[in-house]
Amino acid sequence: MTAAVPPALRVEGLGLQIGGATILQDVDLDVPAGSLVGVIGPNGAGKTTLFNTISGVVRPTAGRILMDGRDITGTSIPARARAGLGRTFQTSSNFPRLSVLENVRMAAQATTGGSYSLLRFPGRGDDATRAAIESLEAVGLADKAHLAAGDISHGDKRKLEIATLLATDASLILLDEPMAGVGSGDVAGLVERIRDLHRTKGCTVLMVEHHLEVLMGLVDRVAVMVSGSIIAFDTPETIMADPRVQAAYLGSAA
Repeated sequence: MTAAVPPALRVEGLGLQIGGATILQDVDLDVPAGSLVGVIGPNGAGKTTLFNTISGVVRPTAGRILMDGRDITGTSIPARARAGLGRTFQTSSNFPRLSVLENVRMAAQATTGGSYSLLRFPGRGDDATRAAIESLEAVGLADKAHLAAGDISHGDKRKLEIATLLATDASLILLDEPMAGVGSGDVAGLVERIRDLHRTKGCTVLMVEHHLEVLMGLVDRVAVMVSGSIIAFDTPETIMADPRVQAAYLGSAA
């Protein structure tokens, strides 16, 4: 009998208390390998805090986190990255003074066994550079490779973050509000880049996004957070029809 494949991400009884305040409470979530899952909820629901605990920025005060069946609750941020966890943040985390290519090449260099040292950048023909160029081509930024990352548009900065993830070995990717601050003209292109990221890498994607129309047309399943807990986890169609969700989220300001 074949053993069941563990989910790419399992969160069990996750809790976080800070100064007597409960931020997360009894959060349970199984994210199947290869799926694209959205997380929604009103402001203050705990969505970014959940991402912070999964990625190791914050240590939970209860529960545990498993990647591919392995407990990572007590591991460091670098250890989680080495295990295949990649993440973007609500605000761009690129190096603004480095070129677009150099930003991606640094991530590719670390993945191929190098370091992040700016003093030992790889040459134009090596694996890291080729991976970086391919990643930029995939997100449509190849023509901006030599521009400073701080000089490109906000929408392009978001594409740059996705290119950086493409250049790594990340198998579980957390996208924290990738559409935040992106102009309406860039949304469709960014959605396609996320689809490409998911399809090209065959990775598992967990995504927080306030743009419901965008999210519901992109993901396989949706988790709804309210007051630090997940109250529903189902297909977009079922979530949209759920009276609890309509009362707790859809009728509230996002």
